[in-house]
Amino acid sequence: MQTFTVKIKADDKSLIPEYKSTLAAGVDLMSSGDGEIASGEYTLVKTGISIELPEGYEAQVRPRSGLALKQGVTVLNTPGTIDADYRGEIGVILINHSSETFTYKKGDRIAQMVIAPVVQADFIQVDDLSDTDRGSGGFGHTGV
Repeated sequence: MQTFTVKIKADDKSLIPEYKSTLAAGVDLMSSGDGEIASGEYTLVKTGISIELPEGYEAQVRPRSGLALKQGVTVLNTPGTIDADYRGEIGVILINHSSETFTYKKGDRIAQMVIAPVVQADFIQVDDLSDTDRGSGGFGHTGV
């Protein structure tokens, strides 16, 4: 498994994420304060941390499956992307799909973060694209 150092600035040492198993792909992000989200509403929840990623990497903010299943709360813009040149506090946009108000406290695990390599493409304008069996069929074209 590849590892490298990520610099982190934290409002509180207890908010610094850590891997919970040896093969975990992501770390849990925690709320830096208390709050609530009414049914059907969304809000930006601050994590109290900022990171410095190495060039060529991004961090993806994803929902926690347990929070989605048990509370009906998920990340609205999933996955959220943290670029290597962003130095601000990480915020998570949570939406409450349940019928009850969701309450969170400082230190509650609200999302997960996965660090991944980035590949940038060179876009070249052309008049035509190559043919395939699928062609331009989309949105259920394959029968799903």
